[in-house]
Amino acid sequence: MSTGISLQGKVALVTGGGRGIGKAIARRFAEAGANVVIASRKLENLQATARELDGLPGKVLPIACHVGRLEQLQNLVSETEAQLGSVDILVNNSATNIGQGPSLDVTDEMLDKIVDINIKAAIRLVRLTVPQMMKKGTGSIINISSIAGIEPQPQGMLYSFTKAGLIMITRSWAREFGPAGIRCNAIAPGLIQTDFSEHFWKNEEYRKQLEQTQPIPRIGQPHEISHAALYLASAEASFVTGQVFVIDGGMTT
Repeated sequence: MSTGISLQGKVALVTGGGRGIGKAIARRFAEAGANVVIASRKLENLQATARELDGLPGKVLPIACHVGRLEQLQNLVSETEAQLGSVDILVNNSATNIGQGPSLDVTDEMLDKIVDINIKAAIRLVRLTVPQMMKKGTGSIINISSIAGIEPQPQGMLYSFTKAGLIMITRSWAREFGPAGIRCNAIAPGLIQTDFSEHFWKNEEYRKQLEQTQPIPRIGQPHEISHAALYLASAEASFVTGQVFVIDGGMTT
């Protein structure tokens, strides 16, 4: 699918790129000519996605990485640079949503894990990639947040606070890195039909309520997030930074 937007010559790194929203973003970037590294824990999922996307204008390279572990993030970036060059576009998409339930039931282990994956991984990857972006004087960081970072998800305090934190991180980076030519924006999806969110969209009662109250009365699809990511990654968004793009069918209205 041609959009008229080109990422030719760019290197993109997409965490959680083996499925769902990350996979859709990787596809869109590769269609626009970017060489894309997709990363997640399960190499077999990444390899299947890379085979599926083979033949697009941009190359898709799978690299296994547990984003909660610093040494694996370091390896991810070094392998990307060795095989494709330094990162121009970073998409922090990997996330977990553990600890669903009452806030008083949250354990220290749950807290540590969700912060490691939803917050620390993004901060660490920026620390590993932004210095090279600064040398080039250009770059785009896209953080995949959630409407749960804007309005609290019922029984989801941990997820909501990390996604809210990612929004504030986005705005802070936009201010700090903007003078160096690096833009940083966030996308806050509503309910999207992915394996990650099946706890919600497979719940018939929840789904029925959504369809009765949401202005666009259906669940979103991953490709509907990828269009925004492509725009934010490209020169078309050269005057856009520090923003949160809500894509939720009007749920938050």
